[in-house]
Amino acid sequence: MTISEKVAYLKGLAEGLSLDTEKSKEGKLISVMIGILEEVAMSIEDLEENSLALGEEIDTLSDDLADVENVVYEEEDEDGDFFEVDCPECGEPLCIDEDDLAEGMVQCPGCDSTFSLDLVDDGDVEEDDE
Repeated sequence: MTISEKVAYLKGLAEGLSLDTEKSKEGKLISVMIGILEEVAMSIEDLEENSLALGEEIDTLSDDLADVENVVYEEEDEDGDFFEVDCPECGEPLCIDEDDLAEGMVQCPGCDSTFSLDLVDDGDVEEDDE
């Protein structure tokens, strides 16, 4: 039984009591309270409907976001791995891709110094000054 149905049942009970809503203070009070309950019940039903609609929109947005994430992260995966190292001369951070790592030599665009890179056992990049 919904809230609106319960309020309608309560209203029917009050009408069955044949309360005088014009002269009796208690009858006026009960009539006004039932009117307020009807408004509250309608507001709650509106909120429930809006909540369901918002939930559906959130699900749609979540699906769309998942599609965007797939596109973005798949493109990053296709670009390969990058390693970040600091130039031993100027300390500028450099992004090194797999091709540069395979060549073994890197030139810093900031200070133009050249240095070699070697992989160590734990997968980190080690710098050798030259």
